[in-house]
Amino acid sequence: MSQKLCNECILHTDSEICLRNQGLESLHNHCSKVKFNPGETIFKENAINAGVVYLKSGLVKIHTCTQAKDRILRLTKAPSYLCLPSSLGASVNRFTATALEPTEACFIELSTFRQLIVENGDFAYQIITALSQREMNNFHVSLNLGQKQANGRVADALLYLANDIYENDSFVIPFSRQELGDWIGVTRESISRILAEFNATGIIRQEGREISILNKELLEQISEKG
Repeated sequence: MSQKLCNECILHTDSEICLRNQGLESLHNHCSKVKFNPGETIFKENAINAGVVYLKSGLVKIHTCTQAKDRILRLTKAPSYLCLPSSLGASVNRFTATALEPTEACFIELSTFRQLIVENGDFAYQIITALSQREMNNFHVSLNLGQKQANGRVADALLYLANDIYENDSFVIPFSRQELGDWIGVTRESISRILAEFNATGIIRQEGREISILNKELLEQISEKG
């Protein structure tokens, strides 16, 4: 990875902004950049931990296999670190990360990343803050899904994709209906039925995986009522 990519890259989280040139140069000397196509694996569950992975661009699903069934745990968009607690605390990967869109990731040597945490308090603080925010977000997402019926879960998923992932009320669902169902705990058949109902009542406009939210207020009401 060239020094320009680390020192002048605009795709930084708050933690990298805290690093001085010496810290960015250390990243430059001890990381490599890899591009992934949709569907390609960035790292695999139970494989040897190859270090810290920084998502520079793209969208990734974090998933695991339980009882021979693939389960999507969360979506992560750039810029962000991928499964940082697992990277720092385990010798093998606890989850699988798969690209949902054209994705670019930087692989950072674990020893270098640990050294940056030890030597730069502001960097470490921003890392902890980001992890705390993500943990709270994951908690609220799981809590909301666990308390809602199928209609509310689908509404939640559409609002999450619009507000948090794409920041746009028109977007393309990044995976199949089966995967969407696995993510929110709803059958594929129910997903198809509910999306068709939302489309017929003018809440959304649907063309394949392309979604446009037309009545966001009503969709939010469905989400709140569950």
